[in-house]
Amino acid sequence: MDMTKPEARGKVLALDLGAKRVGIAASDELGLTANPLSPIQRGSWKQLLQQVRRLVEEVGAGTLVIGLPLRLDGTEGEAARSARQLAEKFRLSLSIPVHLQDERLTTFEAEEKLKASSANRQERADRIDSEAAAIILRDFINSLELKKQPDL
Repeated sequence: MDMTKPEARGKVLALDLGAKRVGIAASDELGLTANPLSPIQRGSWKQLLQQVRRLVEEVGAGTLVIGLPLRLDGTEGEAARSARQLAEKFRLSLSIPVHLQDERLTTFEAEEKLKASSANRQERADRIDSEAAAIILRDFINSLELKKQPDL
């Protein structure tokens, strides 16, 4: 996984890995928008791989981005190590590039966005994971744009 020079091929699929659910978001072909999709239930590695493979095919994704849950101080804990291990498994199992994206505060940002949209508590609970995945995806797309900018 080359985290120094990420680039996206076509549509990008993003995952926010939770203990029980995985939030999903996909970009448009041009990488301009990040759209939340229905989350999936997290099961075994084999089940997760099958579901992600199906989503990659359905969406036509050429790149997979996985949220890296760093601590607020930027260090890695058990959740980040687990995300890195899963990203490596996806890299070995899929034929598309797999990148990690810092996901600090994405759940908080997603919650605030959903509150501002007047979503009730149940709607927020149902949508929070995929809204966080959309923020991870947006941040990844923005990081690509920054890398394209010439140095001033």
